[in-house]
Amino acid sequence: MQPAARAAAAMAVLDRVLAGEPAEKALTAWGRGARYAGSGDRNAVRDLVFEALRCRRSFAALGGGLTGRGLILGAMRSMGQDMQQWYGEGAYASAPPAADEAGRVPEGDEALDVPDWLAPALRRALGDDYAPVMQAMRQRAPVVLRVNAGRSTRDAARSRLLAEGIATRPHPLAAFALEVTEGARKVQSSPAYSEGVVELQDASSQAVVEALPLVDGMRVLDHCAGGGGKTLAMAARARLRLWAHDAAPRRMADLPPRAARAGVAVTLTERPGATAPYDLVLADAPCSGSGSWRRDPEGKWALTPERLVELVALQGQILDRCAAMVAPAGTLAYATCSFLCDENEDQVTAFLARNAGWTCTGQHRFSPLQGGDGFFLALLTRA
Repeated sequence: MQPAARAAAAMAVLDRVLAGEPAEKALTAWGRGARYAGSGDRNAVRDLVFEALRCRRSFAALGGGLTGRGLILGAMRSMGQDMQQWYGEGAYASAPPAADEAGRVPEGDEALDVPDWLAPALRRALGDDYAPVMQAMRQRAPVVLRVNAGRSTRDAARSRLLAEGIATRPHPLAAFALEVTEGARKVQSSPAYSEGVVELQDASSQAVVEALPLVDGMRVLDHCAGGGGKTLAMAARARLRLWAHDAAPRRMADLPPRAARAGVAVTLTERPGATAPYDLVLADAPCSGSGSWRRDPEGKWALTPERLVELVALQGQILDRCAAMVAPAGTLAYATCSFLCDENEDQVTAFLARNAGWTCTGQHRFSPLQGGDGFFLALLTRA
């Protein structure tokens, strides 16, 4: 496909997304109908779509409107591309920009691709880092691997990956983190991945697990396990009796084969209270996802004030539920991939106010400016 055809395809996919269809579903539908598109074309269209979603507000301004066409025109103008190569007269190309598609230069929060209603809360949370962090969230997230300490050292894993066409460098945020610098699309088909030597996991997510007070023999519950990335990272740190739970068990469907590949034992449970108490409960709670917007740009634009209120209430319920399962002198680790104080420090303050006998022994914020997603962690200890 020529650049003009790729641009036209991305426009069509984005129109479906703006109409309410999930991006992955829209891309899959386009791919099934575009038999002429090779793997390189599909990857290029996908990259255009997600770049436009990360920068939806600023690209719409630059491109003259919030449409698939406007977003791609805005993307081309943002990158300073020669516009001639992005349109044409072929069956798969789009028409040249019209006079009313000249666009304008975005300013302020629009240029940072921040929803107006969220800007005050983000400024409160990020302070002087507000603009650079929001700028970072407009960029594609790095691909980061976690080396399975039970299978390999970091240096040995780097050498093996390089032999498989995947170049990496150590990431400073976590002891077993490797940032992929070349060959990212080869990771999931590589022997190193299929044999459990490495797992895909954001550097900040790894740093959260490294901050947990884990020692051999502990009984540990990952209460909001999802796909199990932190579950497996905890298992690699110490010899634990480990349980994983999620309110939607289907999210954990891949965890058993991933655990087998990593060579660790994890018990999936729908009734975590039945095996309480635990020495440590990790609650990586549902949240706004603001710290991971560059991985899920649709989430930025889908979030509403009403949904944020619901999430804050749900987080409080999860904290109280988990607290009841923590053993005396045990730890409740509360984590979110959010920047917002409402979901982080304020949530901890509210928990301590309604639960006597608990203290906060540490809080950590991890920033995209450190090379990972935005994460928050609080360690709460029962007296």
